[in-house]
Amino acid sequence: MFLNNVNSRRFMDNAALMDRDLRHIWHPCTQMKDHETLPLIPIKEGKGVYLYDFDSNRYIDAISSWWVNLFGHSNEYINKKVKEQLESLEHVIFAGFTHEPIVKLSERLVKLAPQGLNRCFYADNGSSAIEVALKMSFHYFKNLGRIKPYFVSLTNSYHGETIGALSVGDVSLYKETYKEILIRAIHAPVPVDRSEEAAYEAAAALKSIFEKRGEEISAFILEPLVQCAGYMHMYSPLYLKLAAELCKEYGIHLIADEIAVGFGRTGTMFACEQGGITPDFMTLSKGLTGGYLPLSVVLTTDEIYSAFYCDYNEYKAFLHSHSYTGNPLACSAANATLDIFERENVLERNGAKIEYIAKGLERFKELKNIKDIRQCGMIAAVELEGYDPLERVGLKIYKRSLQNGVLLRPLGNVVYFMPPYVIDYEQIDTVLNVAYDAIRAVAR
Repeated sequence: MFLNNVNSRRFMDNAALMDRDLRHIWHPCTQMKDHETLPLIPIKEGKGVYLYDFDSNRYIDAISSWWVNLFGHSNEYINKKVKEQLESLEHVIFAGFTHEPIVKLSERLVKLAPQGLNRCFYADNGSSAIEVALKMSFHYFKNLGRIKPYFVSLTNSYHGETIGALSVGDVSLYKETYKEILIRAIHAPVPVDRSEEAAYEAAAALKSIFEKRGEEISAFILEPLVQCAGYMHMYSPLYLKLAAELCKEYGIHLIADEIAVGFGRTGTMFACEQGGITPDFMTLSKGLTGGYLPLSVVLTTDEIYSAFYCDYNEYKAFLHSHSYTGNPLACSAANATLDIFERENVLERNGAKIEYIAKGLERFKELKNIKDIRQCGMIAAVELEGYDPLERVGLKIYKRSLQNGVLLRPLGNVVYFMPPYVIDYEQIDTVLNVAYDAIRAVAR
């Protein structure tokens, strides 16, 4: 006899759901063979900073479920707004039609963004937003009669995993695997550290590239202040200012990839603010909906928009679309997220937590094999040294932290913290204590 769904849930446990998962599902960023010995963690529900599995274990989500969750799981206010939207409109084609949630969201984003970013083009996820920005930059110049097929990005960068996004990233494994099908990109050195001297040195190298090949380059793309997937490498805001000046001097677009660092992660609403710059394109996703639903947006200028605005010409029109572009449910989640920013003075409140985390990181200096400890707003990282990648020290820390109720997912030898903004001080202590003990346990 088959159990009905209600009774099935009554008897569900971690092992049963893991077994069903592994029969059919291929997970991202995962060597699936690891799961012969490394258990999957089936999650039953989430609330606040906690995730709960089917065996009644709970885990502090110290990485915001891949950096997307801002105000906790199952946030009552965002839940309410998404449910309200569900009762009126779940989705509508976004060609020739519109709806109130996306109009409201666009008005708010333009008001929040660096001055001059007045146009919003929507997509489904961060990688797609990068594709939009790259294509839009190239197509802009083509509409002006210029072919500029190259893009410049920083070494150690990551911008997503679609073909264009991979092309402008600098993840050696990806580049080597897919090199035959990637578009043309040039890598400029990222500032080696957060000093102003490093910013000037890297800017000089960028200038050299622009001098030699500027006529071939459509855009320069960077992740402002923090290369998140690049092992949380951080650099000075001065570099943003210098790079923006160079882009303007050589007629090259600047694309600011704020997909991971936007919406308060670096201490300001957008990282670009700390460099005092307005890029030609700014890409947003992840925290845009508070971690609820897939949505991304590319903000750009009236000048770029105008290059596509004309009497009917199929070659001049921007060629990009998604079936779920501007989904009303996702836009409602995004508007609810911005409501919380406005009503709860989030950035100021985060300021105190940023200082508290900084103090908590001090004792990590006592541990063995610590190469660097760094922080930018609500992003913090502890980098270990002296470990061979084959030792998989990050995996050991991940497993030990889970056993102690904290979800950490190190990037190689870098243990990082990017928690939801609703985390309280006691929970911060728990996260740091568990990470400290896990690093100490694997130190040699």
